[in-house]
Amino acid sequence: MKFNYKEIIDEVCSKNFWPRMIVMAISVFVVSLCYNVFLLRNDLVIGGVSGIATILHSIIDINPATFILVANVILIIISFFLLGPRSTGLTIIGSILFPIFISLTAGISETISSNIDVEEFVVITVISGIIYGTANGFIYKTGYSTGGTDIIIMIVSKYLKVPTGTATLIIDTIIVGFGAITFGITKAIYALIIIFINSFLINKIMLGISSSKMFYIQTDKIDEVKRFITEEMHTGYTIMNTDNGNKDKRKNIIMCVLSTRDYFMVKNVIRTIDPDSFFIISDCYEVYGGHRKEQFPFI
Repeated sequence: MKFNYKEIIDEVCSKNFWPRMIVMAISVFVVSLCYNVFLLRNDLVIGGVSGIATILHSIIDINPATFILVANVILIIISFFLLGPRSTGLTIIGSILFPIFISLTAGISETISSNIDVEEFVVITVISGIIYGTANGFIYKTGYSTGGTDIIIMIVSKYLKVPTGTATLIIDTIIVGFGAITFGITKAIYALIIIFINSFLINKIMLGISSSKMFYIQTDKIDEVKRFITEEMHTGYTIMNTDNGNKDKRKNIIMCVLSTRDYFMVKNVIRTIDPDSFFIISDCYEVYGGHRKEQFPFI
């Protein structure tokens, strides 16, 4: 059977469209508010077009929302020709909403900032990192983005054959470097803390906190371990034929997924059954079929 992958991708992208759009819009609003309240006001440059806008706002007093809107529109046009309509379509809405919400929340941010009485800059940094990272995590989880340097990163990655992570590191480092020149090393260090928190939370929200563990078990007492998994843990397993480098000593490996809360007990039971067993345990973020992890309704 031959699949039409473009139709499948379109079907996936259109799944639960409006719930995803609502979550994305709320998240962009929170990111915009956080930018006005914490980042722009405190001259914190954490990369992206918004970071460039913060620098230009300080140097030539340009309106950040206006600059971000103009820059995003230009990047959307470039993306359409270099990345195609499909990739561009996922950035258009966020790219337009972000500067609009920055403009709309400017007045609200003044009120909020005037009522925030926090003298410790570290506290401000941590709070802004948590809010910014959480909101960005939900934006990316819906499959969209706020555009900006995300488009540049995709272009660099595609045409220069540079991994996305490397391209992101290079571009954000350049922007943060200019921020350090403009506002000083201390502000740049605080910005790096926000970047770290932001990246950590995005990964946690997109992948989730591991609720399952995957066991790969090599043992000479394979029947006893299988019986323990099925009769005591009430779950299934998969047997994989392996070659450990010596063709005369081929062994089977049991693969199974178990709840994280059972991790300690299962590990020690297997070691008791076979003290010479060899096993690898890794985090398992998504399980479909059998023990199924609950997902967000809009994904």
